[in-house]
Amino acid sequence: MESLDLRVLADALAWRRASHAVTLVTVVQTWGSAPRPAGSMLAVRDDGVVSGSVSGGCVEDDLIARTKARFRQVDGGAFGLEKPAMMAYGVSQDEAARFGLPCGGSLRLVQEPLLDTAWVEQLLASTAAHQLVARTLTLATGAVQLTPALRGHAMQFDGSTLTTVFGPKWRLLLIGAGQLSQAVAQMAIMLDFDVLVCDPREEYAAVLMAGMPGVRRIDGMPDDAVRELVPDAHTAIVALTHDPKLDDMALLEALQSNAFYVGALGSRRNQATRKLRLAEHFDVSAEALARLHGPVGLALGAKTPAEIAVSIVAEIVQTKNAAASVTVTALPDNGVLT
Repeated sequence: MESLDLRVLADALAWRRASHAVTLVTVVQTWGSAPRPAGSMLAVRDDGVVSGSVSGGCVEDDLIARTKARFRQVDGGAFGLEKPAMMAYGVSQDEAARFGLPCGGSLRLVQEPLLDTAWVEQLLASTAAHQLVARTLTLATGAVQLTPALRGHAMQFDGSTLTTVFGPKWRLLLIGAGQLSQAVAQMAIMLDFDVLVCDPREEYAAVLMAGMPGVRRIDGMPDDAVRELVPDAHTAIVALTHDPKLDDMALLEALQSNAFYVGALGSRRNQATRKLRLAEHFDVSAEALARLHGPVGLALGAKTPAEIAVSIVAEIVQTKNAAASVTVTALPDNGVLT
């Protein structure tokens, strides 16, 4: 589940706390070239304000209009739906053309009124603590159950229960706070990463922290910072100081962690020297060294700090998406899982 969906839930919780009625909408099945994958979420407020997306804009206007109409039909401006319900768009070619779904794409949705917010609070707290959570919704009653999930678990829907998996926000730890780190941090923030920086050199770190709101600094030496962070499968670590005294010790810890991406700045020659140094002096295994992305970034022929940052962030995203890919269980045409 993308961190965007966690933001949808956070917005929905804030709206309910402000006494708004809220409907949650989840994509449970797509056909053809539907723009958003199964599991994508949208929250609709009683006044039509939305958070998230289920189609990239194709059906949202109609969906908002339908949802607002339900809200207006209830005395006192209550919650519209009393329990979850199914709806579909673009099942026929005519409907697909009407709603602008490309290539005859279509999607099936589950709508649910957000009545009880306790599960939202618990889910957001658990994912903030970097835990994977499975949320199971029973359509007949609207009951929600939260359970621990394992990495790789897929969304499941059998026509009566919907289970979606929510993971922690992706995070990026940068070792070094120079000009390149600033560019990487800026791009990563735009991609909704939680960005952390460790650089004991105060003259570098002070500049980065002053000009980059949203970036969190971790004090101390880089190797200590990596250990204290306890990198998991939602964590990327990139060493950018070009100083072996700082980079190598951080990489030593990172390569033995569960981080999904570990990279280091430097030429091919420098990388070869670094790997030899880590193997001979710190007994780092060949298997661990094979995890090191170096030279860091995709081979784009990048020259400037901004171009190098693009190559680094692109490789992180490429690795993230490969690591996070799962097979989503979809419904057959009769709406029942077989």
